[in-house]
Amino acid sequence: MAEDRAPGLPTIDVHEYGGKKDGERQKANRRLFMQLLVFEHAGPTRDLEHALDARKIPSVLYADCNDPRAYGLLTWSEDPAHFVDAVRPLFQRELAGATMRNDFAMIGRTYATGHEPDLLDSLLARPVRNALNPKLGWHVWYPLRRSGGFARLEPPEVAELMKEHAMIGHAYGQQDLASDIRLACHGLDSKDNEFVIGLVSDQLHPLSHLVQAMRKTRQTSEFIVQMGPFFVGRVLHRVSG
Repeated sequence: MAEDRAPGLPTIDVHEYGGKKDGERQKANRRLFMQLLVFEHAGPTRDLEHALDARKIPSVLYADCNDPRAYGLLTWSEDPAHFVDAVRPLFQRELAGATMRNDFAMIGRTYATGHEPDLLDSLLARPVRNALNPKLGWHVWYPLRRSGGFARLEPPEVAELMKEHAMIGHAYGQQDLASDIRLACHGLDSKDNEFVIGLVSDQLHPLSHLVQAMRKTRQTSEFIVQMGPFFVGRVLHRVSG
């Protein structure tokens, strides 16, 4: 309760904010959590695919392009308990013999930049559309961390850096070369990364080309201190839930 708050403490606001809609700034306290688990599995994945279908677990199953024995499993929910209650049992049953690649584990939450024309679509629907799009069979996932110096920049300078980054991403999207899924993972990542990025396309080359193009931006060249590891996956199976 507000009257119980100690004097002098800041007011904490955990809402996401978008652009104005019908004259009012959009506000929501909802977001989507997405998790990528990578594992080595000797046998076929039929049992896993049947379990995902039967239990209606929204997901994408990948073949790891860089490890012929490995797979990736992307799942998501607004409730992070889903990963413990619904996803974890898969590795106690259908994938009991799998070997986890913990160095590739990624988890994050959708977030708003403050300019989204449709806030809830950006937070909850767009990432799922991109992940489940049947035309986009190549997905690349990676975490990243920015330097502490970025957090000390003044807002106008941050806005210019983000604008440069966003314009490149929009250009690839408008030409149907690549789309993205952006997640924040502050305090959720074992290696102290801040963001998880998913890039999706119908071809692999544009995803590599996009990462290369982003390296030239000031944000990447000056303020990103760690990127990767990169998981390159080819979609094997999708479940919409």
